[in-house]
Amino acid sequence: MMFTYFDHAATTPVHPEVVEAMLPHFTQSFGNASSTHSAGREARAVLNRSRDTIASFIGCAPSQIIFTSGGTESDNLALFGAAAARKSIGNHIITTQSEHHAVLHACEQLELQGYEVTYLPVDRTGRVNVRDVEEAIRPDTILISVMFANNEVGTLQPIREIGAIARAKGIPFHVDAVQALGTQPIDLSSLPVDLMSFSAHKINGPKGIGALYIAKQMKLQPLFYGGNQERKRRPGTENVAGIAGFAKAVQILREEMYEKQQNLEKLRIEMVTRLQALLGQEQAVVNGHPAERVPHILNISFPGVSTETMLMNLDLEGIAAASGSACTSGSLEVSHVLKAMRLEDEITRSAIRFSFGLGNTLEEIGAAARKIATIVDRVRNA
Repeated sequence: MMFTYFDHAATTPVHPEVVEAMLPHFTQSFGNASSTHSAGREARAVLNRSRDTIASFIGCAPSQIIFTSGGTESDNLALFGAAAARKSIGNHIITTQSEHHAVLHACEQLELQGYEVTYLPVDRTGRVNVRDVEEAIRPDTILISVMFANNEVGTLQPIREIGAIARAKGIPFHVDAVQALGTQPIDLSSLPVDLMSFSAHKINGPKGIGALYIAKQMKLQPLFYGGNQERKRRPGTENVAGIAGFAKAVQILREEMYEKQQNLEKLRIEMVTRLQALLGQEQAVVNGHPAERVPHILNISFPGVSTETMLMNLDLEGIAAASGSACTSGSLEVSHVLKAMRLEDEITRSAIRFSFGLGNTLEEIGAAARKIATIVDRVRNA
């Protein structure tokens, strides 16, 4: 049985050229970048080149990029670091109810430390109202955190508008851009954003490496202590191989981004068209914003077929999909994102996330759609 992978929002296959770029740093060029001998200097040069490559792609200075272990650490460093650095100014943070758990759980922990957090609602498409953000701002607001693209439904947030408000009020603005990198243009030289989180394994890079953009004027207290690496904001021996792989993935993105976007959009449209033709629009309900969205994520509900039943049957058919965030997909709870969107129970209880990427084809989509329709018909008629 052929295996079909439609869970690229959870993680992506590492591009062969990325693997090739990483291999020498495990076996030949394995020096510690903090060492002063030639092997260390060679590793340091790799770090510098990689930082330059990534900075150029997202429109910032290399010195504004801090490497982390991934998106979750980048989110945590942004929230805890900014909150601690600005505690003397205030203790109020604004975010949305549909954020990734890396932000929501961090905010819950900050509440236990005495901070106050406002969790703004989103509409039925998963989008926050800019006016709600503005009205939630208080004299003691020290941080706003709103994700670029939702990892479950793909909805894009109005980050430029929110950032403009935050900048006018002098409030730092953090954006989780993990799902946006590679599908949305990002130019931090013009975006009114102070902190932005990234992860390599969402763009065909390796797991275990991410980055946090930190604006020059932004003060941040580190989460860890013990070394001078990453401008003392993230101490510890750098993951040189991972960083080299991250940079290679970004380099490939730069060369292929437009083609990638167009291909992903074709795959998504094909899946929606096929499923709704086979099942009907009312039996294959698309969740999320119809236009303000990323091209690679499709959240779709099959009323009458539970998420758990659908995922089990898809797996038996060799199709990998998800119920939502990979960090919580082992849970049987209804998605907090769909709850925040205030969708009907029959929609939230039957939602599946398909996400597309490297290696997927229109032929795969067609074959998968037929299998999905067969499963839906079989379960409903059982």
